[in-house]
Amino acid sequence: MKIAFFSTKSYDRESFTLHSANYDYQLSFFDVSLDHRTVNLAEGHQVICSFVNDPIDEFILKKLDHFGVKLIALRCAGYNQVDLSAAEKLGIRIVRVPAYSPEAVAEHAIALLLTCVRKTHKAYNRVRENNFSLEGLTGFNIHGKKIGVIGTGAIGKAFCRIAKGFGAEILAYDLYESEEMKAIGVTYLPLAQVFEQSQIISLHCPLTPQTRHLINADTLSLMQKGVTLINTSRGALIDTKAVIKALKSRKIGFLGIDVYEQEEHIFFKNLSEEILDDEMISRLMTFPNVLISGHQAFLTHEALEQIATTTLESVAAFERGEFLKNEVKAS
Repeated sequence: MKIAFFSTKSYDRESFTLHSANYDYQLSFFDVSLDHRTVNLAEGHQVICSFVNDPIDEFILKKLDHFGVKLIALRCAGYNQVDLSAAEKLGIRIVRVPAYSPEAVAEHAIALLLTCVRKTHKAYNRVRENNFSLEGLTGFNIHGKKIGVIGTGAIGKAFCRIAKGFGAEILAYDLYESEEMKAIGVTYLPLAQVFEQSQIISLHCPLTPQTRHLINADTLSLMQKGVTLINTSRGALIDTKAVIKALKSRKIGFLGIDVYEQEEHIFFKNLSEEILDDEMISRLMTFPNVLISGHQAFLTHEALEQIATTTLESVAAFERGEFLKNEVKAS
C-alpha cells in the first residue's frame, strides 16, 4: 500500500515513519499542500493523507479517482475542507482523526488565556531588554470568573476540567449536553445566555454551515464589555472584520487565537522575509491585546503519536475491508 502525504513538516515525517514500522506501507512525503497543481503527485498511490488546510474539491477528487485513490485519510479532526458529496459519488472514503490528545488543544487554550490576561509575553520581552517595570502589566484573576465554553466535545470537556481547577464558574453550550460535565459543576445554558453572562469565552465547536461566523456583530453585541475571547477550534467560527471593530470599540478586552479564517494562505509557512498581503491579520497584529499563535495547539508529542497511530490503523482497516469507525460521510 502506497500512501502520499501532503503538507508535511519534519514532525509529520518523523512521527509517521516511526509508527509505520508495524505496517507494510510505502510512505511518500510532500511538503506542498494538496491543490489543483500538486494533485498529480498522488498518481501511483492508493491512499492520500492530507491536513486541515488542504482544500479537497470536486476537481481534486475526480483526479484522485482517476489515479485509483479510494481512501483519503485526514490527519486532523476537521473535515469541512472536503467536498463530501462529491467524494461519496465517486466512491472515495474519507476518514479523520476525531480526537488526538484533546488535552493538548485544551491546555493551549488555557495558555493563550493566561498569556493574554497576565501579559507574560510582554513581561518576557521587557526583561530581555533589562526592563523590569511592572507598569502596564496588570491582569486579572481567572478564579471566580464566568467562563463560557462553546462546545463540550472531547476538547471542550478537557478545557472545562482545567478551568474548574482555577476556581472558575463554567457556563456551557452544546447541542448535546454532557452529564459528565454537569456532574463536575458545568452549567448548560442557551447560547445567548452564555454570551451574555461570560467574562471569558472559549470556542471548542466544529466548523459547520451553522457555526460559520458564530462570533459576529450580533453575537458580540450580547457580550460584556471587555470580554476575553479564545479560539483554538476553527478560524471561520469568527467573523474577523466584526472582531476588529469590537477590538477598536473595546468590546473585546483580549483576543487569543490559534486559528484564523484565511490561515491556509499563511499558517505553517515561514513568511518572515515577505510582506503579508492579508490585511485583516496584519490589522489584528497591531492590537496590543491580541495574541496569535500559528495553529500549534495540537503540536505535542502525545498528539502526534495519536494522529499517526489512528491514521495508520484507519488505513489498515480499509485495506482489510473492515468497518471504518472514523469515517465521515455527506449524509
